[in-house]
Amino acid sequence: MRILLARHGETPWNAEGRYQGQIDIPLSPTGEAQARALGERLRDVRIDRAVASPLSRARNTAEFALGQDRASILTTDIDLQEIAHGEWEGLLANEIREKDPVRLNAWREEPETVLMPGGESLRQVLERSWRGLTRAMEGMQDGHTLLVVAHDAVNRVLLCRILGIPLSRVWGFRQAPATLNLLEGPDVDHLEVVRMNDCAHHTAFFGEAVHRAL
Repeated sequence: MRILLARHGETPWNAEGRYQGQIDIPLSPTGEAQARALGERLRDVRIDRAVASPLSRARNTAEFALGQDRASILTTDIDLQEIAHGEWEGLLANEIREKDPVRLNAWREEPETVLMPGGESLRQVLERSWRGLTRAMEGMQDGHTLLVVAHDAVNRVLLCRILGIPLSRVWGFRQAPATLNLLEGPDVDHLEVVRMNDCAHHTAFFGEAVHRAL
């Protein structure tokens, strides 16, 4: 079976470098365009099931990716929502640096050690998002394709587990807005990464496709 693991399109807070977490920030016009481009790329791809985070930026990206003809197959799963940044949500990195510099430095250098103030750790995000991915794959058959639209931290921890690398390496690769990862395997415990951070549908090969809230 195949899994198309996507990230939501850009939001205004992504562009500003502001930590979103579980605050429900909608797509920006740029993010909508990225999601539409993802939909154009997937227009002729068979998709048997689609699951998204309930946060509107992910849900709407999934809707654009599926198009009107396939919109009815979309469901949401709260286990796929973004990491809870707690007290950091809504803040810029320089604002966090002023009030919580030690934890911010650890988040960048040793992210696996950090429990967000009033929020979650990467380990907690992995536990719930893996549960959500497992649930989404239940009953799928050989040849079926699942679309999952989630978030930066969610995608990163899932990919770490699939690649067999520690969460300390979570910043060792990128997850651009409206990017696409292709996974294949017979079941959730035997997935392989076929493509990672593929955003050719909206960004030039050497283009910038990152956000600053890390």
